[in-house]
Amino acid sequence: MSRLKFMSTRPPFPFDSTFRLVEPPAPSWHIGDGLPDVSKHWAEGVMESPRKSWDLTDPKITKESYRLLTSAIIPRPIALVSTLSQDGEPNLAPFRWTAIPLFLSVSHNPPMVSLSFSLSTRRPKDTRNNILATKEFTVSIISEAFAEAANSASVESPADSDEWIISGLRKEDSTLVKPPFVKESAIGMECQLYSSQDITPSGSPEPSTTIVLGLIKKIHVREAVLNEDGMTIDPAKLRPIARLGGTTYGRLLEGFDLSRISWKSIRDLYPDISRGDRL
Repeated sequence: MSRLKFMSTRPPFPFDSTFRLVEPPAPSWHIGDGLPDVSKHWAEGVMESPRKSWDLTDPKITKESYRLLTSAIIPRPIALVSTLSQDGEPNLAPFRWTAIPLFLSVSHNPPMVSLSFSLSTRRPKDTRNNILATKEFTVSIISEAFAEAANSASVESPADSDEWIISGLRKEDSTLVKPPFVKESAIGMECQLYSSQDITPSGSPEPSTTIVLGLIKKIHVREAVLNEDGMTIDPAKLRPIARLGGTTYGRLLEGFDLSRISWKSIRDLYPDISRGDRL
């Protein structure tokens, strides 16, 4: 069996690097400060440059808007979605918004995720059709360890091929829905179709996108990636990846905490700030 090779002069993947918490960019920032002085190097290179604008209502730049938006709205969460056809044929596809498709969390009450499908005249999206027909699917979060395997499931293979075989990933039985989730994934979600909506561009008679909302009926998490509280996920253990622009992916290596500011704590200071007085 042939193996895919990636020839590059880039350094090897740094497996020893892992997520850590650092200080926020401007620990001494106060309300009303705006862009902090510590960001001056970024500001000099970015804030002083002119803007280039695109009119996204112009249908002639649809392809350009795809490249622009997928490189601007980053990082984007990615996951593997598993479905079954009405005949029981399995399908596995990565979702990471390349305009084909988008995966996002929508709500925690009720717990829901959304999937977005870009419709094509070349070939219908199996995942979309399967969800609309069977009303079920699973979502499996992708970690660094099986990034290549997950990516291989995006291949536009013939309808009678099996992405599970192509990726080499294994199935784990769900308990409330029929489609399995990915055994290698530390987080698997069993979902039921909540609603779907076709979106039609202005001036066009045909829809270009289908949005699917899925109700998360059950979630399975490996204990090894949980924090000590037994409820939340430790990103250093999960090691998730995200989609950037083009064919580029990103890692989660650093994070910082920012407490939410309460109005009570700044209420007495607001009048001075509104007059332009500096604290």
